[in-house]
Amino acid sequence: MTTGTPPGTEVPRLTVRAAAAATRAVVLVLPGGQADSLAPTSTRQLAALRMRPFARGLHRAGRTLGLAAWTVHYRYRGWNGEQASPLADIGWALDEVRRRHGDVPVVLLGHSMGGRAALRAAGDPSVRAVLALAPWLSDSEPFSQLAGRRVLIAHGSLDRVTSPRASRAYAERARAVTPEISWMAVRGDKHAMLTHYRSWQRLAIRFTLGSLDSAAKCRESGSK
Repeated sequence: MTTGTPPGTEVPRLTVRAAAAATRAVVLVLPGGQADSLAPTSTRQLAALRMRPFARGLHRAGRTLGLAAWTVHYRYRGWNGEQASPLADIGWALDEVRRRHGDVPVVLLGHSMGGRAALRAAGDPSVRAVLALAPWLSDSEPFSQLAGRRVLIAHGSLDRVTSPRASRAYAERARAVTPEISWMAVRGDKHAMLTHYRSWQRLAIRFTLGSLDSAAKCRESGSK
């Protein structure tokens, strides 16, 4: 179900795949985009279509456990320099999670530009974990916001659109603030994640459900 205001207005929208019963956690699925563009996004664009199997797979795997999968459709296709346009939209979506479901844990899952946005938005208090797939990162990308978060960065070894070297270097720098960060290569795959698409999707499900299970155990041990 897609919610929000009609297309053409400059507000973000959501495609919500609801939990089977009470929502106990949410995964926000964050598509890629472009470096610079103020054009509106559409659910028919390739960046959005690429993430649809991830949202469906996560929903199937977790809905009976209380997991909802929300895909965020940004106002604009571009990152747009210092404006970092997707971050405001992700902040809005996180506020929506709290408004609808209270203080449930959130996992951010993003690809390419969405991976960069997921890492940047990790400092929100609802976020427990981040999975960045082939993220678009620079050598000056900040990482202090990852403190206390579980993070996995995965990159196709043949990616020529975003840099596996840059994402691995970022993971190494970020270990200064979180020991729970890992980087892995998906051997023989490119930026579109098509060659080994089942491996990418299994990775997303395993990481998301594992992160939420870890968060639940931490809460239980803290309440004893």
